[in-house]
Amino acid sequence: MASTTGLLDDLRAALGENAVLTDPDLLRMHQRDEADLCAAGMPLVVTRPSSTEQVVAVVRAAARYGVPVVPQGARTGLAGAANAVDGAVVLSTVAMNEIREIDPVSRIAVVQPGVVNATLAAAVAKQGLWYPPDPGSWESSTIGGNVATNAGGMCCVKYGVTTEYVLGLEVVLASGEVLRTGRRTAKGVAGYDLTRLFVGSEGTLGVITEVTVSLRPAPAESLTLVAVFPSTAAAGAAVAEIAARGLTPSLLELLDQTHLRAIEAYQPMGLRTDAQALLLAAADTGSRAADDLAALAEVCEAAGADEVYAATDAVEAAALLQARRLAHPAMEKFAADAYPGGNGGLVIDDVAVPRGSLAALLDGVARIAAECAVPIGVVGHAGDGNMHPNIVVDRADPASVERGRRAFDEIMRLGLDLGGTCTGEHGVGLLKRDWLAAEIGPVGVRVHQAIKSALDPAGLLNPGKVL
Repeated sequence: MASTTGLLDDLRAALGENAVLTDPDLLRMHQRDEADLCAAGMPLVVTRPSSTEQVVAVVRAAARYGVPVVPQGARTGLAGAANAVDGAVVLSTVAMNEIREIDPVSRIAVVQPGVVNATLAAAVAKQGLWYPPDPGSWESSTIGGNVATNAGGMCCVKYGVTTEYVLGLEVVLASGEVLRTGRRTAKGVAGYDLTRLFVGSEGTLGVITEVTVSLRPAPAESLTLVAVFPSTAAAGAAVAEIAARGLTPSLLELLDQTHLRAIEAYQPMGLRTDAQALLLAAADTGSRAADDLAALAEVCEAAGADEVYAATDAVEAAALLQARRLAHPAMEKFAADAYPGGNGGLVIDDVAVPRGSLAALLDGVARIAAECAVPIGVVGHAGDGNMHPNIVVDRADPASVERGRRAFDEIMRLGLDLGGTCTGEHGVGLLKRDWLAAEIGPVGVRVHQAIKSALDPAGLLNPGKVL
């Protein structure tokens, strides 16, 4: 108890009373991210530093008392990476929300980790610039969290994931030292690429306190089409052909029938709920966009689409994109309504396979759903082979939960067997530690552990995550 009191006193002295939270309700609120069925502990305290110097103070105080530190952003993650452990210091970065610089000449922005993705996007848009990474939670997720998990999004098919846009970082190490990585220049190859080491490290190697990102000129207004398919496999075959023909849509998303029905029930939009699958595609190639969209439509029709239609204007295109963004909350409501007492849980998988294997993955997920007797809806970034099977379970029924876990594992195994990866954008967290080990093998595990031990020898930074 004395050591606990000493730690809290040190934190209050460094941050001030208002940035050190011990109210039980607030502690419970910071136990976990949005991953279902992942273990979470009760933190000792939640801290809200507003500067790098205060983060240093938190990390050093926790180290003095041998207490784990769990970094958190907006807690929108889907793999348990931000889940607290018992007695931990939660280090929330939400108060570090300053956009420090936007440089239109160098096309960079420098931000603190608590800046919300959509806030940065709106700020740079005022200067004719664009920050492409757009996870589904972009209106609430933070840049620091996006970097820590190497988040993706709907434009990844053409523009790539977060790591493609991170030029440099400021990171507080477990020792309390401040490390600056990377550069501000358009080119730079000096030394090891430490920036990419920390991108996707999920707070296990250091606490990100500043991010320098690259920006692009704002793209031309995109044209959007929807293709309705009689089967998910036919939609997958269309995706493979789009890639084979060298077409480069700026967006290529898939929604299966379960998701179409869930979205329509959540917010009626006139979606074709009789369809087995829907592809949402867009082209942002300016004067060529109409031709590119026509080529995408041709491929979809040849693959067996029942209906292909283009959005008539920007308003309709935005509505279609919003339908895709509603997939997660719609499936949460679907799960809650599926079982008495709102006990429906949603295990959100995240598997990426080569584009040519997408149809096999979709067929396999349907087979696994039948074999395990659990509802599974599939949505995701079809253009880069990254699918999110959503497994619905009854939290109050251990047998249902076990079937859901078995389905999750079978999908993971299928993805790896198809030459894929256990996570395309959600990260490893708690949910996929075993599958990361299966994917990278014993040598890969030893290298990961060696890096962790070198940077965090006491193992206090986000313990139990990734490995």
